[in-house]
Amino acid sequence: MAGTRSRLRLKELESYLQDVETFNKPKMLLEQYATTPHIAACVLHTIDTNYDDIHNKNVVDLGCGCGVLGIGAKMLGAGHVLGIDIDEDALDVCHRNVEDMELDIDFIQMDVTKISEYVTHDLASSDTQSHGQASSETSHSSSVAGFIKEKSFDTVVMNPPFGTKKNQGLDMKFVKAGLYLAKTAVYSFHKTSTRAHIEKKAKDYHVHMEVLAELRFNLENTYKCHKQKSVDVEVDFIRFSFK
Repeated sequence: MAGTRSRLRLKELESYLQDVETFNKPKMLLEQYATTPHIAACVLHTIDTNYDDIHNKNVVDLGCGCGVLGIGAKMLGAGHVLGIDIDEDALDVCHRNVEDMELDIDFIQMDVTKISEYVTHDLASSDTQSHGQASSETSHSSSVAGFIKEKSFDTVVMNPPFGTKKNQGLDMKFVKAGLYLAKTAVYSFHKTSTRAHIEKKAKDYHVHMEVLAELRFNLENTYKCHKQKSVDVEVDFIRFSFK
């Protein structure tokens, strides 16, 4: 698909997203579940039509996985789109997807939960080097400061790990990273059972939280430890915005 498309109809967007390649061997520790084309299209279309937070906006997809949210945002006419993920294999899939679809999207391999630390380190290194001193630190694989700064994106989208079991609290670390980067809003998926906890955290962060939709994620038997063929998980689609 050459170029970018803006103001696609919902069904058109979902149809394009059906062609996005997903995980071949998802990693349990990273809670890698692909966002379905239907859910991705619905939430992105809502963000675009109800809040005008995609068209001509700079968008970052945190924990981008195979890139479906960032790809959908670009198809809806986003300006600059960046995907960030810690997993090199997932980013390989992202690169194949955007190449096949002829879309201009950037990707960085990085731990989302440490974004503010990377930015601070990059800026400190730049300041040191500007005074003629060589940095003793090994530089990050990409110059983070060149891509990312505090409040450097209009909109953040993400389907983070739910933060259960071994990853407890990881979902809110993603939200904090999103709020660090966003000028306007962060859109994210969270288990409905954690809503009260997330509401409390939103108050602590001094941001407004709005549940835009109550969804059901049908998680197929992806990992060997799963006993059931599939599990329906109740999920909130949430908008965090600054008061």
